[in-house]
Amino acid sequence: MKLSYVPVLVAGIALSGLLASCRSATSGDKAPEAAPLEVSMDVPFLWDNANIYFLLTDRFNNGDPSNDINFDRSGNTAKLRGFEGGDLKGVIQKIEDGYFDKLGISAIWTTPWFEQIHGGTDEGTGITYGFHGYWISDWTVMDPNFGKEEDLAKLLEVAHAHGIRIVMDVIVNHTGPVTDMDPVWPPEWVRTEPQCTYQDYESTVTCTLVKNLPDIRTESNQDVELPPQLLEKWAKEGRLEKEMEELDAFFERTGYPRAPRFYIIKWLTDFVRKYGIDGYRIDTAKHTEEGVWSELGKEARLAFEEWKSAHPDKVLDNNDFYMVAEVYGYGISGGRMFGFGDREVDYFAHDMDAMINFEFKHSARMPYEKLFSSYSELLHGPLKGVSVLNYISSHDDGGPFDKERKKVLEAGTKLLLSPGASQVYYGDESSRELIIPGTEGDATLRSFMNWDEIESNAVRNGVPIAEVLLHYQKLGQFRRDHPSVGAGTHQMISKSPYIFSRMYEADGYADRVVAGLDMKPGKKQIDINGLFEEGALLRDYYSGKQGTVRDGKVTIDSSYEIVLLGM
Repeated sequence: MKLSYVPVLVAGIALSGLLASCRSATSGDKAPEAAPLEVSMDVPFLWDNANIYFLLTDRFNNGDPSNDINFDRSGNTAKLRGFEGGDLKGVIQKIEDGYFDKLGISAIWTTPWFEQIHGGTDEGTGITYGFHGYWISDWTVMDPNFGKEEDLAKLLEVAHAHGIRIVMDVIVNHTGPVTDMDPVWPPEWVRTEPQCTYQDYESTVTCTLVKNLPDIRTESNQDVELPPQLLEKWAKEGRLEKEMEELDAFFERTGYPRAPRFYIIKWLTDFVRKYGIDGYRIDTAKHTEEGVWSELGKEARLAFEEWKSAHPDKVLDNNDFYMVAEVYGYGISGGRMFGFGDREVDYFAHDMDAMINFEFKHSARMPYEKLFSSYSELLHGPLKGVSVLNYISSHDDGGPFDKERKKVLEAGTKLLLSPGASQVYYGDESSRELIIPGTEGDATLRSFMNWDEIESNAVRNGVPIAEVLLHYQKLGQFRRDHPSVGAGTHQMISKSPYIFSRMYEADGYADRVVAGLDMKPGKKQIDINGLFEEGALLRDYYSGKQGTVRDGKVTIDSSYEIVLLGM
């Protein structure tokens, strides 16, 4: 496996003695940080252990105020339902600042950056613009509110230089809503009724998600002409001939019919082939025939391999293209299958490497051992060879774990130490509020990132934000540097005090860790259960202290209740 340069704290079990101290949590004017030690190490990146940071591009960081208003999208909107200024330049700034390195982030998933509808619409929650990125009007270009293509190219370049992958959010099953400025696409492209009732497969797939959200006829194999509004737009922009030539070449190469879904597949995979996008997050996956995802996966993996062949000096490793599905309501306990009532679908059999785990917000209410052991058994049993992406909060889940941010440290511990991949939603690490007075619906989950509170070290529910951020940094770096955390097998060593191990071994690489939770502050002795040799020097990622294995135990003297041991 080709391994990239990544700023890290320490390596897996192959290395020892490379130690760095983390500052302890304090209150003050500025948040303390867990600074990574910049050492190149042979720690393989595994999507099964990924720590993925999910952000709304418009709500994360404004790197270019000059692009804040486009297409006259300046009308009055409901609270938090207009554009707020975030863009790709803002994300790039934070990568360059090392923000994600300190959090131990291995991939960034941004909301879609395609051009959005130009008008606003009211879905019952007040006038809204397409700030979230899911109301696409043109799959071939970026929305200027989010940036330009050169910004996207730089995002990939800078992220990859930091060992961070980029996951692209893709929509296949719907256009944006119809407005006075955004006419409906032709009927051979979309249906505008019936609206989904979610009673069975048919009433979930062959229908519109909500009123006024035209549904792409993804089931159709009929040749269709491009929408006239798209042809007119491309002609005005001076790129009609180029776009048509590329489409002709695509359909000639593939032999696909010129059906709606194949146009969109071509447009989506162009970004992979051109910029080296590392993976897709599939939006509303259950609302599209599952075979479409196999078709998309085939073309995306081909595009990724072609990008690698054309840019051998920029390839991070030999990982395949990654696809994770949003199948609303899927939970890890369902194994490989998702039920519609009248039939079940195995999305993993249709090119999905992982599924977003909507069950985790309930699982997080379990005691640590029940949570960890049950997830390990599922991932190394019925789900062996695939994975899940766990989360505690998200952009459209109105019932997240700890919505009031009263259990922020517990939430971070359970998310980042659970088997499977982890999704940190922007602001989880900084107690960003999820209850915003005056908002309607999911807008309450989508406030602007609370950089001011991080800078001032504000306190929420009695916990300094600096302490929460440092907690996420330590756990995140521990996960990033140790594949066994998310991809390894779990075993409890001791019930009281609670101590467990994780072990991972594949392709000649081995990693193992031991962790203790809810331990007493001060001097504590940890049974390492024979996982490390006598005399081995171990480091506690949480306190930054070190200890030597003596008689099968390690002693760590720290003021914390958490111990994270690795070499």
